[in-house]
Amino acid sequence: MLDAMPEHPPHILILEQKIETAELSRLVRTFFGDMVKVVVDIQRGILAVGGELHADAEDLLLESGSRQDDLWGANYYPGRDRETCIEYTALINIRPARGNRSMQVEDAATRERIRDIIYRLVGEGEPLP
Repeated sequence: MLDAMPEHPPHILILEQKIETAELSRLVRTFFGDMVKVVVDIQRGILAVGGELHADAEDLLLESGSRQDDLWGANYYPGRDRETCIEYTALINIRPARGNRSMQVEDAATRERIRDIIYRLVGEGEPLP
């Protein structure tokens, strides 16, 4: 796991490996209580988790070398089942030039890649302690 850069608040982390359950629980409690925002780099296979806005996590990934076209936002809900723990919705997903005209990730292959990275680095909807 890479730590957030010093000028960024400690409530957004870039993950290259699975987050510890206690750390995920802390991030979930920080803003929303039942979910955490994630921004996934589908090319690098990493993500930023936490924060109040997807745009904040997106900025952190861009500073770390990600390309804008590779970043997609979602929300992760621990304690839901595997099929409903990810919500593929974020303002940063509105990209008319790339054919994505809504906040939802419309391309099935892109959703699948997002899902696989979230499952690997965050979880598959397991409840938090």
